[in-house]
Amino acid sequence: MSLLKSIIKAVVKEVLQENLPQKEERPIQSASTQHRQESARETITDFPAYFSEILGSEFPQYSTKRNVPVTELAGFANDEFKLYETRPLQSYKAEWGAPYTFVLYQGEAPVGVVMLGSGTSHSRNVKYLISRMYAKKMGLPYINFYTQYPNKRAYVVKRIKDFMNA
Repeated sequence: MSLLKSIIKAVVKEVLQENLPQKEERPIQSASTQHRQESARETITDFPAYFSEILGSEFPQYSTKRNVPVTELAGFANDEFKLYETRPLQSYKAEWGAPYTFVLYQGEAPVGVVMLGSGTSHSRNVKYLISRMYAKKMGLPYINFYTQYPNKRAYVVKRIKDFMNA
């Protein structure tokens, strides 16, 4: 009798599978996998343009300039070690720092710096460190963003507001 029940169950199961619409099999995704996929769809490819648009629309009280040399704000510094004379082809121009990605102005006065970088540029790259030092010396808020992260609009706006109001 149990053999007959097994055969009937198998036949019924087979008939049902043939007559029921098939469900699409989808692999189960973790929340982090879904988040990465959603973030990938929102990938920013032109960070300077993206930040320029945010600064222009969210902070209309400031005018902005891109790729501003540190010396344009800090002025000339004396080359007391004569590095430009003794080693002109080496990278001693790092003493002037990396150009500021964006400088925010009120009227003609600079009031803040927004820097974009990747990897460990803000914490280890000498040019970025020098740029930050000059900004601090001039009393300008120095706001850095890493381009390998999503930098969603709300996050960018909040950070800039927090730094500018500090």
